[in-house]
Amino acid sequence: MLDKSDIGKVFPNTTAEVEKGRLRFFAKAIGESNPIYSDECSAKAAGYSSLPIPPTFLFSLKMDVPNPFKNYADIGAPLEKILHANQSFIYHQPVVAGDIVTFESSVIDIFDKKGGELEFLIEETRVINQFGDHVADLKTTLVLRN
Repeated sequence: MLDKSDIGKVFPNTTAEVEKGRLRFFAKAIGESNPIYSDECSAKAAGYSSLPIPPTFLFSLKMDVPNPFKNYADIGAPLEKILHANQSFIYHQPVVAGDIVTFESSVIDIFDKKGGELEFLIEETRVINQFGDHVADLKTTLVLRN
């Protein structure tokens, strides 16, 4: 069971490098056919300094840590009860291959519905690049089935 006193809890930051090979693989896996995501010349012709990330890539990159659900387990949200209900992205500037991004995440809300049968955890993540620029915001909604 989640504890509303965890609202405002800040999780440890994680950092990851945006790699060309992973971007190409991800674009292929999601069926993205726009050449800016796989061909550097096309990306540069479109005004990018390198391959840009596909719109949902940051979520995958954020989860690419040794134990991506540890933060949730630490606040009483066991993996076997978690459903990923919603994900949103706001981009402030492009993220491209070669960037190193840091994810700064915190719990912004916890509430329940159906008399506690469903608990909701809302997490916001601020994404900063290697230059200290705020490049994106992610918002994740998780549902716990009790």
